[in-house]
Amino acid sequence: MYREISKLIIYRQSAQDTILCELGKVFKDFDLKSATDDALRTRIYEQVRNLLEVATKYGFDNNLWHNYLTFLIITDENPFSLTYEKAGVQKGTVNSFAINDFSVFKALFDFDFSAIEKALDINCFSVLSNYEAIAKREQIFNKNVSEKVKELSRAIEDACDGEAVFYLVADFYKKYGVGMFGLNKAFRIETDEHCIDMKFRAITNMHKVTLDDLIGYESQKHALVENTEAFVNGKGANNLLLYGDSGTGKSTSIKAIVNQYYDRGLRMIEIYKHQFGCLSRIISEIKNRNYRFIIYMDDLSFEESEIEYKYLKAIIEGGVETKPDNVLIYATSNRRHLIKETWKDRTDVQQDGDMHRSETIEEKLSLVNRFGVSIGYFKPSRREFDEMVLALAARHPEITMDKEQMIAEAHKWEMLGGGINGRTAQQFVNHLLGQA
Repeated sequence: MYREISKLIIYRQSAQDTILCELGKVFKDFDLKSATDDALRTRIYEQVRNLLEVATKYGFDNNLWHNYLTFLIITDENPFSLTYEKAGVQKGTVNSFAINDFSVFKALFDFDFSAIEKALDINCFSVLSNYEAIAKREQIFNKNVSEKVKELSRAIEDACDGEAVFYLVADFYKKYGVGMFGLNKAFRIETDEHCIDMKFRAITNMHKVTLDDLIGYESQKHALVENTEAFVNGKGANNLLLYGDSGTGKSTSIKAIVNQYYDRGLRMIEIYKHQFGCLSRIISEIKNRNYRFIIYMDDLSFEESEIEYKYLKAIIEGGVETKPDNVLIYATSNRRHLIKETWKDRTDVQQDGDMHRSETIEEKLSLVNRFGVSIGYFKPSRREFDEMVLALAARHPEITMDKEQMIAEAHKWEMLGGGINGRTAQQFVNHLLGQA
């Protein structure tokens, strides 16, 4: 094994991964007889445990060794994988290096563990090659990663040589991408106070909501889809602000649109107000990737004393550096103009002929004006609220309450403090499910 690992060129960094690297060292010591059987057995079991942790985290089963090697291939961001993610198969000298590395991975796929198992009286590698998970609960791993790893792993198993693996992997990179951006839908930012140490963290348990789950608001959903469709297709699209009453489905709409267009390369990066100083760096990290990124700001608003909105203005439109074509900003807010307005903003009114202008108001409005599309979400009428409750309850056969009684109970529920909106309707249906 260690001899094969030493042949890697482009994917050499993968060989530094703990499990593959440590197993390579184990086999070297086994061949050179430079460690006792007990010591080798202990080291093997340590890596088997690590492999089981990876399998549990990502939902692997069947041949865990093959799944693990495939996972290394599709998460290694190197010059080859990043180029093929964007352009697909190309002619070039780098292909010969890539085929060399995939020949190594194919050899590792077909590696014969029987000699070391017999010598050390173990069978762990045989067990890992036919592993059946105890429980496959979607909530404990990212299903996108699991399915794609197992799909490519089975294809590599059937490949005849490294060149065949080369075309399989190149096609995978072009279709799905590479690394965390290729395998996940949404991300958060982890950073220090000065944005020096910044990392992207995948959100692996994103709610699988769709636009159909949001009852009503058809014109709002149409405007959102229209703008996002143009963006995904590489056409002109605008930054987008969803504003209006709380509980009306603004955040749900954004999540649903990411779910809907994930397979077409749409990704979402959620950031918070205190991270606006990192926006330039975030954009520089993603501008050359083969994805369309929505930078998502939930519940965006600024108090009178907060000045971060001025920095955001420059990022959206107005700074020296042009925002790349693969990045849009989507925000939700309960405030139409994002920034708190006061009566004293109107005290600096200047008169120019028949025009009255407030510089303070103009400055504050200039931020929301940089969102090319603004979509309003407002509280439904009582009739629309009743329709929401009935439509949501109809999706659950276990709810058998009479419609008239259900509406009456829903009215009592919203009077407890939730108000008339979609969130309250969903919370009431959740209550009914708990009672069913």
